[in-house]
Amino acid sequence: MSTRTHHPELHYNLALIGGRGCGKSSVAKRLARTNRNFMLFSLDALIRYENEAASIPEIVAEHGWDGFREAEFSVVQRVSAFKSGALIDCGGGVVVDLNSSGQEIYSRRKVDALKRHSLVVYLERDPEYLLSRIADDSNRPDLSKQESFLEIMNRRAPWYQETADLILDCNDQDKGTLAEEILHWFYKRNRSD
Repeated sequence: MSTRTHHPELHYNLALIGGRGCGKSSVAKRLARTNRNFMLFSLDALIRYENEAASIPEIVAEHGWDGFREAEFSVVQRVSAFKSGALIDCGGGVVVDLNSSGQEIYSRRKVDALKRHSLVVYLERDPEYLLSRIADDSNRPDLSKQESFLEIMNRRAPWYQETADLILDCNDQDKGTLAEEILHWFYKRNRSD
């Protein structure tokens, strides 16, 4: 007779942040399989749902990055209404808004909404690694016509760090190990209440 797996009760949401290609979606899926109390939400999938299943490049082409960031803020607010149990796979730009000149700035409004009930983990990877992972991916629209991907990631890195409750150096770890490390930390924080 098999024993039933214990799924600890969750007192927080768990949000994964980091640059494109860092492994947020893969790690989130692994985490969701380990505890049935997690409800997995992909912010990009929710944005697509809100836009009649248009692809991310199509949404950006129609509404621009500013429109996309507004849609992102809207879904962050709704998912963050959960007080616990939401496992949030955030897009790479969740820490970003645009100023009146169209330049990226730190998004205090999205971060505040996200952190209201969530513990945030930054999956930190070398920008060169991220670039190799996303090269020629037609599902990811260009972030800028004026700046390189590496310039953008270097600007965003301190914003990810400022937002995170845990920063994980992912460069030499497989996704299974990362998921285990995140769960160990998350359950420890969960018990401290």
